[in-house]
Amino acid sequence: MKSKNEFKNKNAGEPDATTAGILRAALELGEELGFDGLTVEGIAARSGIAKTTIYRRWANVGAIVMDAFLTDVTWLAPMQVRSTARESLRASMLLLARAYRGRLGKILRPLLGRAQTDEGLREAVRTRWVEPRRQVARKAICHGMQTGELRPALDPDVVLDALYGPFYHRLLVPYKNSAITDTFVNALVDTVFGGLEQAGAAKATVQSDPHAA
Repeated sequence: MKSKNEFKNKNAGEPDATTAGILRAALELGEELGFDGLTVEGIAARSGIAKTTIYRRWANVGAIVMDAFLTDVTWLAPMQVRSTARESLRASMLLLARAYRGRLGKILRPLLGRAQTDEGLREAVRTRWVEPRRQVARKAICHGMQTGELRPALDPDVVLDALYGPFYHRLLVPYKNSAITDTFVNALVDTVFGGLEQAGAAKATVQSDPHAA
């Protein structure tokens, strides 16, 4: 069994030049070869950094990919905070969709697949990626209930599942017209929030919504 710290980079905070070079090489090779084609040897060759140095920082390729994904997606798609819950989630999901339409989507699909059978990787995805983002998103939902934007007594986790369930369904299940486009994200957010908002709140949101043209 993997130790619980296996997927935690020993260099917390901003990556140094060596770490950044390794993570960049992992992302480049992940896009070119796919997750299953990645090896520590390949990452060492691409980055020009010795295998011994890589193994001092990560236990295996999965740990490297996890850190590479988190570093890139946190930079490309940080959670957004806006004046309303609807616009906070809309802005956050639009950034995430744009990131997933590139190489991060190609890496995330097999990464999540591997996480279904790899307990250590699954726990890393949950604690280091999913839960931190959900914590911010829950606050947006709770704020919306407190301000009267949303109906009271909603379950924030159910709301987030209603928003992100279809989003990740499109990312992971291949079918015709399944792209996670900006149009899809806007329609998804508006459809879900249309059933959540207090009477009158939806009208005010639409009037201030830059997407409602």
